[in-house]
Amino acid sequence: MKTGYDVVIVGGAVIGSAVAYFLSANPDFKGSVLVVEKDPTYARASTSLSSSSIRCQFSNPINVRISQFGADFIRSFAETMQVGSDRPDLSFHEGGYLFLANTEEQAQTLRENHAVQRMCGADVVLWDQADLAAAFPHLNVDDILLASYGRSGEGWFNNTGLMNGFKNKARSLGVDYLTDEVVAIGRNGNRVNSVVLRSGQVVAAGTVVNASGPRAALTARMAGLDVPVEPRKRTLFVFDCALTPEGSAAVNTGKLPLMIDPSGVFCRPEGRFFLSGCPPVEDPAVDWDDFEPRYDEFEDIIWPALAQRSKNFEAIKAVNQWAGHYDFNSLDHNLIVGRHPEVQNFIYANGFSGHGLQQGPAAGRGVSELIIYGEFRALDLSEVGYGRIVENRPFLEKAVI
Repeated sequence: MKTGYDVVIVGGAVIGSAVAYFLSANPDFKGSVLVVEKDPTYARASTSLSSSSIRCQFSNPINVRISQFGADFIRSFAETMQVGSDRPDLSFHEGGYLFLANTEEQAQTLRENHAVQRMCGADVVLWDQADLAAAFPHLNVDDILLASYGRSGEGWFNNTGLMNGFKNKARSLGVDYLTDEVVAIGRNGNRVNSVVLRSGQVVAAGTVVNASGPRAALTARMAGLDVPVEPRKRTLFVFDCALTPEGSAAVNTGKLPLMIDPSGVFCRPEGRFFLSGCPPVEDPAVDWDDFEPRYDEFEDIIWPALAQRSKNFEAIKAVNQWAGHYDFNSLDHNLIVGRHPEVQNFIYANGFSGHGLQQGPAAGRGVSELIIYGEFRALDLSEVGYGRIVENRPFLEKAVI
């Protein structure tokens, strides 16, 4: 390993590895890149524990376009990330997202969001109660006023496959990965200049990228900076269904979408099972090492909501569960991608609040453009930069799950 790098990336999961890939794949970048990751198993990484989904159904054009790029990138991932004979197919299931509204306020939000999505060219349709019942006859739609359905460009995919594809391709292009932990960041005035590793090594750094997920604030503080990101726990459940409705849809060759009930409970097919979760009743920041599932959410929240929504979900049984962490942006629940306004060579790629996998490709590309060109080029992410944090100016996104 070298004693200094042009770019040091703190965190090697999907965001850090996306940045590493986009830097190393760009012929305009002639520098060296080091990715420091303390856990090469990624067992507790948000990437590994996520629901692995992507959607275009947001209310802000930037978020829509971020996901549109992500979906296109995922479709061509095997070809783009090929290394030798290895072609990492992400098994992208374009099952779509289905948002349900049972109040006029929710329905109006879907209408407003849909106008933005259509302006961006997203393949999303609005359905009334009759349309919804015809498309998904297993659903109880008596209380539904409006539904929003993504016909393409939305679905779920291999989460660790995305991360490992970026990582393997970046390494093949010359990026160094190191199993170690950044414990301090050297700073001289308004520039960071090094990282100190737990092993005792000091590595000079021209630019430091904070891609440390829920631990983003800890990394920022090492440089005397801050970011409003904290770990929030989310529990996912895999359940078996005695009478599965998969295959019953009148659209998309019978495939069911990721459905988001008005209660906030969601579920989607997962092989022969289903994957489900819900917003917690209470949502405090948790310890960085707290991964104990909230087991009661299945019986108390998820099962009652799903049983009311479909007779097929009256007889279900949890067969697995796990908890992961959102890198939760407490200001506005949206990504923070950009330079610190004073310490210009410290770059944030944090606060994705549960959207890191789907936004990883665009975020990685954006950070690489800042480093190579000093500006965003393909998609202007200035509105989600760190400047709004300093100004306490939330970025408005109504479709946060």
